[in-house]
Amino acid sequence: MNKSDLSQYTSDFGLQNKLYRLVWNVSYLLLFRPFLGRLFKTWRNLVLRLFGAELHPSAHIYASVKIWSPRNLKLGAFSTLGPKVDCYNQGRISIGDHSIISQKSYLCASTHDFEQADFPLICKPIQIGDSVWVAADAFVGPGVELGDGVVVGARAAVFKSIAAWNVAGGNPAQVIKKRVIKDYE
Repeated sequence: MNKSDLSQYTSDFGLQNKLYRLVWNVSYLLLFRPFLGRLFKTWRNLVLRLFGAELHPSAHIYASVKIWSPRNLKLGAFSTLGPKVDCYNQGRISIGDHSIISQKSYLCASTHDFEQADFPLICKPIQIGDSVWVAADAFVGPGVELGDGVVVGARAAVFKSIAAWNVAGGNPAQVIKKRVIKDYE
């Protein structure tokens, strides 16, 4: 066969997951999104924890962040999901300590097997290490691992893992140089 047959497509998520997401989406609109600013950071974190997110108390998630499934999110100490980040986490997304995902970035932890006629969904987790900066409007794709200290340049599209302490940019993202943090005394 040399064509797709989307009439055969089925979601693996089931009724329980769909109900969870329905309750999450209503709660997002009523209990998460309206509470802007740092003053409500703790409240937003509490709401996310109620839906299964693993968040360090110092984690900061802006009210404009879109999260597909809080129970598939882990965010470490002093890490931030910036304004309008889209966290499409059908698969798990884990972010280490002291990492920043800047505004309008898109984290996508799923894809489809386009070689199968029924186009099945495949969840591929994203692992982001400690001290990582994903700059504005970047895309991080399914199954990508960003090692500790990685910097992803603005508007970069990352489809392959990047080893620790590298700076990458472009589409597709390529390593540009090593990252060295200078000590200022």
